[in-house]
Amino acid sequence: MTDHFLPLRINIHQQPAGFHRFGVLWTPTTLALDASGAEQFRLEGYLPRQEFSAQLELARARLAFVQKRWQAAEEIYEAVTRVSPQTLAAATGIYWSAVCRYKRTKDHTVLRPMAERLAEEYPQTMEAKKAGAFRG
Repeated sequence: MTDHFLPLRINIHQQPAGFHRFGVLWTPTTLALDASGAEQFRLEGYLPRQEFSAQLELARARLAFVQKRWQAAEEIYEAVTRVSPQTLAAATGIYWSAVCRYKRTKDHTVLRPMAERLAEEYPQTMEAKKAGAFRG
């Protein structure tokens, strides 16, 4: 985690202002903030280690995405899918890696294979449902 993030732990009883500042409703809450302090990713509740690690990678990809570093974001999203295919994050990685590829190339044809893959491998996910518009 410390390779890519600056971790900060806030205790609700010792520092309640931190909870109010970030609108924390449940613990634990993991936030990824950009350099200006704007929230770019939120994860609420406990997850098993592999799921949590995959979600942290999604946060890292999201930070690259909002900085319009399409290639870097695409690579991180693809890595999530490759390294953690059994996690909930995998479908998100497939969806957003294709979005990054589209943003980078302006080639809309990259969206249909993504939608088909999601429909086949992760049919019950929100990403598969969102990608349905690209299946044709």
